[in-house]
Amino acid sequence: MAVTAGLVEDRPHFGISLMLCAWLMFSVVDTSAKWMALLGFPAFQLAFMRYAGHFVISFGVIARGGLTRDRLHTGHAGQVVTRALLLITATVSNFYALNFLPLTVISAIMFSSPVIVCFLSQHFLNEKIGPWRWFAILLGFVGVLIVIRPLGAAFHWAMLLALFNALSLALYSIMTRKLAGIVATETMQFYMGALGTTLLLPLAIWSWQAPADPLQWALLIGLGVFGWGGHQLLTNAHRFGSANTLMPFTYSFMIYLTIMGYLVFDHLPDQWTVLGALIIVISGLIIWKREQR
Repeated sequence: MAVTAGLVEDRPHFGISLMLCAWLMFSVVDTSAKWMALLGFPAFQLAFMRYAGHFVISFGVIARGGLTRDRLHTGHAGQVVTRALLLITATVSNFYALNFLPLTVISAIMFSSPVIVCFLSQHFLNEKIGPWRWFAILLGFVGVLIVIRPLGAAFHWAMLLALFNALSLALYSIMTRKLAGIVATETMQFYMGALGTTLLLPLAIWSWQAPADPLQWALLIGLGVFGWGGHQLLTNAHRFGSANTLMPFTYSFMIYLTIMGYLVFDHLPDQWTVLGALIIVISGLIIWKREQR
């Protein structure tokens, strides 16, 4: 279903508040997933619950306006499905990597995604990359190397999954840019939930581990609820502030996960992870500043 792009209301502070709440929800999802993974719950089950909850809520949103063919139809089905598959594979790889890596390491690697977007935009979006952006791209990859330390004892193969996650999120972001204003948000949300639920259901049944108590059930269900809520808040934030205004506040995710990693898992990042994360953030902010111009 084609839609026209909504007008941005001039309420940037409200948009920033929604952005901060969105990334708080995403941090709850990752923290809950890591806790459940450490209890032995398989990544396929966690990812299935993430998308099953997403699908139920998205179906309800679509159904409020009537389940007509027009509300479910899109002339860009191939791109919508590709976009959904990118996020689904990123989720599975992320949840599996959570078995082995601290939250702060995963978040630092994940935030190389804007740097990868900048690099790929030259090929997929026909955007020109100037000297400052090339510098930021190289700086960002230096930051990633400092975090993963591929030749050091701190390196773990699961870091490659985190890198795959960052690449998938970068491609997902590019697909979202191309579909924005062409396909309705609720339509993309619906197909993402439906596809993720359908593909992951057999794998979830095969690896299913029954929750032992109501808390575990609540955490499993919360994966879908908070995941959907985070995406809704993220989308709505852009109604009240421009992308350039909101972008720096995505790095609140690192702060949230550092706090939750300490409170829940008694883990603090080492000095190299902090240094690499700071370099990645600086590279992202350089790209953001150049895009403002």
